[in-house]
Amino acid sequence: MNIEQQARSGPFRILVVDDAADAREVMQTHLEDAGYAVRTCAGVDEALRALAGAVFDVIITDLRMPRANGLELIRHVRDNLPDVEIMMITGYPSIEGAVEAVKSGAEHYLAKPFTEQELLQAVRAIIDKLGRKRLAHGRTAARDTHGIIGASAAMRQVFRLIDKAGGNTATVLIAGESGTGKELVARAIHYAGTRRTAPFVSVNCTAIPENLIESELFGHVKGAFTGAASGRAGFFEIAAGGTLFLDEIGDASPAMQGKLLRAIQEKTICKVGSSRAVHVDTRLIFATNKDLPHLIAKGLFREDLYYRINVIDIPLPPLRERGDDLLLLINHFHARFAKDLGRPVPFFSDEALRQLAAYHWPGNVRELENLVQKLTLMCEGERIESADLPPQMKTVRTAAKRLDRSLAEHEAEYIGEVLASVQGNKTRAAAILKIDRKTLREKMNNRH
Repeated sequence: MNIEQQARSGPFRILVVDDAADAREVMQTHLEDAGYAVRTCAGVDEALRALAGAVFDVIITDLRMPRANGLELIRHVRDNLPDVEIMMITGYPSIEGAVEAVKSGAEHYLAKPFTEQELLQAVRAIIDKLGRKRLAHGRTAARDTHGIIGASAAMRQVFRLIDKAGGNTATVLIAGESGTGKELVARAIHYAGTRRTAPFVSVNCTAIPENLIESELFGHVKGAFTGAASGRAGFFEIAAGGTLFLDEIGDASPAMQGKLLRAIQEKTICKVGSSRAVHVDTRLIFATNKDLPHLIAKGLFREDLYYRINVIDIPLPPLRERGDDLLLLINHFHARFAKDLGRPVPFFSDEALRQLAAYHWPGNVRELENLVQKLTLMCEGERIESADLPPQMKTVRTAAKRLDRSLAEHEAEYIGEVLASVQGNKTRAAAILKIDRKTLREKMNNRH
């Protein structure tokens, strides 16, 4: 499912405004062939009447037209239709023209003459941005499967594996980087199966001291060790009839690996201080952020245990490989924090969203949740800008660029994009460009 499908149903609606009939006809043909619904107008007055009677997603307008030019249309749309994306086309590319378009509210700029491929590439970029905005701003419901947010192909495969695992009691190994949601998947498997009414017990193997983990897992009898004034059931018994989730199994010691192997093979445990085997009916789900085959090769993990725990293998994709799930998750966290705070929360600007999409996300979903919460609490305005992001996230992701344009044209476009990201604020734009306001002003005034 791509952004367009997630953001709305039906074809995107485009209004083309150009006083040249042949230009209107060519653009309409190309866009309709690409699957868009297109209406054309010969001037600004006709376009305003069209906007009063119909809804459009994107407006493509020429800059120079008789009587009223494209900037007047752009200003009207930006003042009255803030959700509509605008692209200005002109045969007179310059920094001044790009800046004036930005000031008026056109965040997309296409210089004539352009090819069919260039037109469609520009429109796809606009549609992509529009879809992202609708996803991130909560205008599209986030898909929730098994209590997990995601609609990417990678996550749909995870959901299929959850359904398969939920239908039986085989041992499961969930592998993924830290913060990808391994416990969420384990819980989903438990509640998708016949054991959903029995206990789900989660244990982080690294959170229990080595000298206590055997007692914690298997229990102990009275007097088993100093301080054992009474007997205690371990997690295997507590989860009887249900599911025991053992996270970070790759960090288990060799001795614990041997005891776990016996418990899995024989379905029995021995409490610390006792030689009597106790039968346990407990489903086991394991998780790790380590490369277990690599650990096996180094002699740090038992190969026989690996094959016992890896009956059903569920690899979790990192956030950076989940595409537009990032936007669904931002939407989800926004809604939750708005409810917690009892007030509307600021939304991310388009440039901030582009930079977040370009970020590597080493902490995955956990890192994203923490960031959204932090920015929501700290932001004092209505929008979270790229300047508000942590330094490591302030990267620039560049789309494919035409290679037949001058350096000045590329510079004009980039300055326009930066100004658009900060709503024309020259001080903030100069800071992002790492030049002073005087230099920025000179570049804006120079024609090319």
